[in-house]
Amino acid sequence: MLVSALIAAPALAGPGDTALDDVKVLSADAMQGRAPGTPGSQLARTYILERFKLIGVAPIGEGFERPFRYTRKDGTTITGVNLAARIKGTAPDGKALVVTAHYDHVGVKDGKVYNGADDNASGVAGLLAVAEAFKEKPPLHDVLIVALDAEEGGLRGAKAFVAQPPIPLSAIGLNVNFDMLSKNAKGELYAAGASPQPALKPILEAVAKTAPVKLKLGHDTDADGKENNWTAQSDHGAFAEKGVAWVYFGVEDHPDYHQPTDDFETIPQPFFKASVATVIQATRAFDERLAEIAR
Repeated sequence: MLVSALIAAPALAGPGDTALDDVKVLSADAMQGRAPGTPGSQLARTYILERFKLIGVAPIGEGFERPFRYTRKDGTTITGVNLAARIKGTAPDGKALVVTAHYDHVGVKDGKVYNGADDNASGVAGLLAVAEAFKEKPPLHDVLIVALDAEEGGLRGAKAFVAQPPIPLSAIGLNVNFDMLSKNAKGELYAAGASPQPALKPILEAVAKTAPVKLKLGHDTDADGKENNWTAQSDHGAFAEKGVAWVYFGVEDHPDYHQPTDDFETIPQPFFKASVATVIQATRAFDERLAEIAR
């Protein structure tokens, strides 16, 4: 009964209205920290697939699941699974948006469950909210909605995706990546990518003027030290390596980062709701102005 209750997707509402429910379910103890290749990962995947079906997104090809294999440093071979869906555009011009968020986390350590509410159940909730928004009001371009696995072990899912993409890499106008959208004491959400890709700057600045959260640009150069340059620190890094334009939304590290305290109960809900609304707004702006970005 517990498992059935966990994977029962919340009723469809307005875009983002169920984002808190998504985080609560994906960061529950029963998910066991969503480490790749574990029963908790399978349970998380089952939930996301139920949400895909409820939202009404279509698979790319025969199904949503795109398995891949990789070897850990200890020699263990793991099967990860990316989940990819597509929303058709109303006026496609050969370019597509690929929106990503990783659903894995670090699992169980020393008997403690690392639930990863912010990292990255929050990003998956944002991904699902964007899917809801584009199903409610279709995009101009095709939009791929991709929940990636095995980010924590070296962007494995993203690297597998770009190695065997369901559409040509040349057709991806922009990768929009969400990783940690829900916790910041200063109420700040960052968008990285405008410094190395100037075409993004006017779009992001326009979004920031009306965004419901304090949206700041940065963390995309070595000006404040390499550790503060997020260019390669999440799944967008795999796209960047292939020359695909990218933008990354996330918060700065906080005391719960990669700690067993990263639980649903520690999320400041008003900030998270504002963050989700902001990434919906931004992703729609990218769709509308993709011709300015795509290269």
